Amino acid sequence: MDVFAEKLIHGRVHVSPKRLVEPGPNTNQKEQILLAANAAPDHGRMVPWRFIEIQESSRSALGEVFSQCLFDRDTNATRAQLQEAREKAFRGPLLLLAIANYQDLNSDISKQEKLISLGCAIQNILLSAYALGFGSGLSSGRALQSDRIRMLFQLSSEEEPICFITIGTVLKNKLDRIRPSLSEYHSIF
Repeated sequence: MDVFAEKLIHGRVHVSPKRLVEPGPNTNQKEQILLAANAAPDHGRMVPWRFIEIQESSRSALGEVFSQCLFDRDTNATRAQLQEAREKAFRGPLLLLAIANYQDLNSDISKQEKLISLGCAIQNILLSAYALGFGSGLSSGRALQSDRIRMLFQLSSEEEPICFITIGTVLKNKLDRIRPSLSEYHSIF
């Protein structure tokens, strides 16, 4: 394997959105990062995904939805917990919502294959961001499954919010994690 490719694949790690700060990608870098999704395997060329960039001006609306979702789940949530939920919307300079599109234009392509295609597009985005010198992290949570999120982002009935992608400059690196050995996930039949 090419040394650059090996370093790219094995060097990229999840970075908590709490540790991603300015500067984020500039306009050209952001375009490069997002265009990397187009290289994902896409049987039928369906592009079974889309990404929504949550701009600074929309972050307070997202934060309010996070807070409301927490309160929906726990009416005893404290003010501090509700505020912490709001603050999650303001982490990282570039915040994207990855959405799976299950619209059935081709009945031969399963929902699972469309989801895998989105996963590959996400991985390409993460690797591209890393190649440009940025850290990135994925986050989800129960709020993603709420009607409030669906309404905020005006999702169709055939779309599913999968995760948030946060990209920015790494404030502080964590120690490298120990990756599983090949024998832990590979066997021969």
